[in-house]
Amino acid sequence: MSDFNLNIPSTERSDKLSPEMFEKLERDEVRVDEVGRKSLTAWQDIRQRLVSNKLAMFGFWIIVAMVLLAIFAPIFWPFDHFTNDLENKNMPPDATHWFGTDDLGRDMFERVWKGAQVSLFVGIVAALIDLIIGIIYGGIMGYFGGKVDEVMNRFSEILAAIPYLLIVILLLVVMEPSITTIIVAMSITGWINMAWIVRGQIMQLKNQEYALASKSLGAGAMRIIFRHLIPNAMGPILVTLTLTIPNAIFTEAFLSFLGLGVQSPVASWGTMIDDGAGAMMSGYTWRLFFPALFLSLTIFAFNVFGDGLRDAFDPKLKK
Repeated sequence: MSDFNLNIPSTERSDKLSPEMFEKLERDEVRVDEVGRKSLTAWQDIRQRLVSNKLAMFGFWIIVAMVLLAIFAPIFWPFDHFTNDLENKNMPPDATHWFGTDDLGRDMFERVWKGAQVSLFVGIVAALIDLIIGIIYGGIMGYFGGKVDEVMNRFSEILAAIPYLLIVILLLVVMEPSITTIIVAMSITGWINMAWIVRGQIMQLKNQEYALASKSLGAGAMRIIFRHLIPNAMGPILVTLTLTIPNAIFTEAFLSFLGLGVQSPVASWGTMIDDGAGAMMSGYTWRLFFPALFLSLTIFAFNVFGDGLRDAFDPKLKK
C-alpha cells in the first residue's frame, strides 16, 4: 500500500533513504538565539541604529555635556558673571580663572556658561514654538488639501519669500531687545519649514488604511491628524527639530554680536564674541577663543546628531 501511495519502488526508496538522514543534528546555538529572539519594535530598531552611529552619539554626548555645564557650572563656580573686578581685568587663564577675565575683571568661565544658558534656552524654545506651529499649520494643510491647502500654502510661501534675518532685525529694531523679543522675532517665519515637512508627510499618510478606517468609524479630522498621522510622521519631524535648534542658536549669537540681541550685563556667546573680537587685537585671545569654541562645538554637535537621527529614521538603511 505504501509503495502505491509513494509511487516509488521499494528498491529505489531504500537507496535514497539512509540511516545518516535520521541522525540528530547538532544544536546551533547562534541560530536558535536568532530565531528565538523577540522582534524589535520600530522605535527600538531606530534607537539601535542611532546608537551604532558613533559620530551621532559623539554629538549627542557633547550636547548632554553642554546642557549639564550650562546648568550646574554657574551654581558651583565661586564667581558671578556681572561683578566687576578692575584689579584683575584681562587676566589670562590660570588656576583661579580657568578661562581668564574680561576688560571689567569678570570671570570668563562663569560668563561662558551663563552665555550657554541663554543660547540653549533661545535655541530650544524657538525650535519648540516652530514645532508646535508647524505641526498644526502643516497638519491642516496636508490633511484637508484642496482650496484649504492652496490658500494656506500660498500664505506660507509669501512669508518665506521675505528674508528671515530681515524680519528678525526689523522687529528687534522696533521692539526692545530681549530674550523674549528674539524668540518671538525668530518664530514669526521660523515655523514655515516645519509646516512644509509636516504637510508632505500628512499628504503621504492620510490615505493609509488605518487613517481611512478611523475616518470611517467617525473620528474627526483633528483626532486623525494628531492621534494617527502625526505619530507616524515623527521621524522627519524630529530630524527637522534637531536641525532647527543650531540654526536658532546661531541666529541669537549673530544678533547679539550685532548688538540687537541680549544686552549687557547679561552674558551671551554673541556679545562675548563681539567683545573678544576687539580684545584679540590687543593680545587677549582667550576672550574670543572660549565663547567661539563652545558656540561652534554646540552647533556642530546638534548638526551631526541630527544627521545621525535622519539616517536612523531612513527606511532604506534598515537592516
